[in-house]
Formats: sequence, structure tokens, C-alpha cells
Amino acid sequence: MPDTITPAVLLLADGTIAHGQAFGAIGTTTGEICFNTGMTGYQEVFTDPSYFGQILIMNAAHIGNYGVKEADVESDSVKINGLVGRNLEDQYSRKMAKGSLNDYLKENNIVSIEGVDTRALVAHVRTKGAMNCIISSETTDIEVLKKKLSEVPNMDGLELASVVSTKEAYEIGDANAEIRIAVMDYGVKRNILNCMVERGAFVKVFPAKTTLAEVQQFKPHGYFISNGPGDPAPMEYAVNTLKEILKEEKPVFGICLGHQLLARANDIPTFKMHHGHRGLNHPVKNLITGRSEITTQNHGFGVDPEAMEKAQHLEITHINLNDDSIEGIRVKGKPAFSVQYHPEATPGPHDSRYLFDEFIQLIKDQKN
Repeated sequence: MPDTITPAVLLLADGTIAHGQAFGAIGTTTGEICFNTGMTGYQEVFTDPSYFGQILIMNAAHIGNYGVKEADVESDSVKINGLVGRNLEDQYSRKMAKGSLNDYLKENNIVSIEGVDTRALVAHVRTKGAMNCIISSETTDIEVLKKKLSEVPNMDGLELASVVSTKEAYEIGDANAEIRIAVMDYGVKRNILNCMVERGAFVKVFPAKTTLAEVQQFKPHGYFISNGPGDPAPMEYAVNTLKEILKEEKPVFGICLGHQLLARANDIPTFKMHHGHRGLNHPVKNLITGRSEITTQNHGFGVDPEAMEKAQHLEITHINLNDDSIEGIRVKGKPAFSVQYHPEATPGPHDSRYLFDEFIQLIKDQKN
């Protein structure tokens, strides 16, 4: 808790109100409310581009108690619109930390509220579903906040990937590497790129709306379709590019939003989930091996299971053991596959990093 206490209020679209104290920047912020069940890795979560446009409830009782440091990021800035916590800690214990969470949120202009019963709030969102909300430490006038909240667009139908994507193409890794991977950036996390570079790939990251003709100049051996924020339904530009990529018969790997786009490129619709999956502890079953994995997840949209059951050209490879939702697919007869969860798992368990090995092996097999 900061030394100076400033009242703050959280208002949900269904009229639910929570009072607390300001943390981070003073101001007013809006977005879709969601929650994360992870107890650690908060800085990586806050900088994940897939959270762009959302206000995040951290379900753990204490957040910020090990401070922040430059290495613990997934992008160049904090991407959440706001933060809700029970105890957001200004003091920290980690000697290698470069500063406090409070200062970090102020530097990134992130309005937050603490002193909220987050577990009760999470239970409410689980019951009522995702909805827009507003946090303010500028005013506690509920009528004023209701008016501002009514002007916030819904996440359903919102295209955000091109907003967070890189503006210029860039390269990572050894330019003399035998494997070249083109990354379509819809909000890619840094550690996804690291997982490919660590396995000997030379990676070039392209802006979201780059034409396939421009990407082909890189002469990639495989394509990666990245994670990212927002609804995949309005991303026709990405779906059309992916359809053309699939015609090349080169290996394709998609994660999270990339998984949804692979489905849509094969005429499988996506849908907005009731409240989504976000955390470090979600169990998934690999239907190919029969093994279970504890996974890191962050998504509010999913692949339509009824359409997948009828699809003759696709195969479900992974399912969520909590709700049987689709967590992985592959295209029959093509070296193309995807998962809904995050195998790079930063933060989180590394049970699923074998998927990067499989992607690299697919590329090697085709090259040889």
C-alpha cells in the first residue's frame, strides 16, 4: 500500500461496485474485466500484449512483493488497461529487483485499485461472465462513471491485433542459421520468439498486415502465427494471408489467437467465451499421447466445438480437462497445427515446450 491513501472505486457494467484505495497512477481507466489465477509472474502477465484493452483482477492475495526488473517482460510496455488487487505491495524483497510495482505502474500510467475482495469479485465474474468496467481514483461519483462506462466498446468484434503489432519488421537470432521462421505478429510475446531462437532458428517478425509476397522475400522454412488481443472474427486480413500460407505446404504453428486464426482459415468459427481462461495452472490433455499437461493460458475466445466435430480435414489434438474446450488442432495432410494455450509458459510450467521441438522437427523433416 502506498504511503498516501487515495480513495478509488471499481464499477462493473452490471452495476456491481467495489471501493478501495488507489495504487499506481491516479486517473480513470476502462476495459473488459478478466482475472488471472497465477500467484507469480505478474510482470510478465502485465506486459503480455494479449491483455491489451483489459482490466485485470489478480486473484492471488499479494501482488508486487518481489518488485519488478527489466528482464521480466514480454513486450516493451505494460499492456493491461488497469489492475485490481487485494494487496498490491509497494515494498518488495527481491534484491535483484529494480523498483517497486507501484512505481512501475505509475511510470506506465496504469490506474489500479487495491483493498478489493478479489476472490469474491472473481467468483462474481465467473458467474456473470466477462463485462466492461471502469476504475477511477479521480472521482467516486457513480453516475459520472456509469456514463463513461456506457461509452466503452465491447471486446466482442473488436480488432486489436494490428494495434499492438510491431510497426517495422525485425530479426532475431543467427542470420546463418539453417532454419528461417517468419512470425506473423498479432501481439507476440518475447519468450515465444526466444523459444524458437534457442532451438537454432533465425526469426523475422512481420507487422500484422504484411502481405504474403513481402514475407516470402525472407524465404522462410516455416511460419509462426502469434498470440494477440481482441476478437479473431474481424481479422479477415490475417485469415486470408493464412489461407495463402497453408497452400505453400510449409510447417505452420499457431498459439492462442494464432490457434483461432488457423481454425477460421479452415472455415471453423470462433466464439466469445463466458469468462475465458487465464492462469498458470490449467490442465490440458494431449489426445495424441494421452498425457496431461499443466498449462499457462490467456484467452477470451475459443474454437467452435460443434463445427470441429463435423470437420473432416481437421483433428482435435488437445482438450481442456476443466471444461472440455478445444485446446489444440492440426490440419490433416498438412504440417500445420496450433494450441490455444501458451507453451512458452513465462510465467508458468514448462510441460508444453515440446511443441516448439515438434515445430522445429517438422521444418527439419521437410527441409531434408
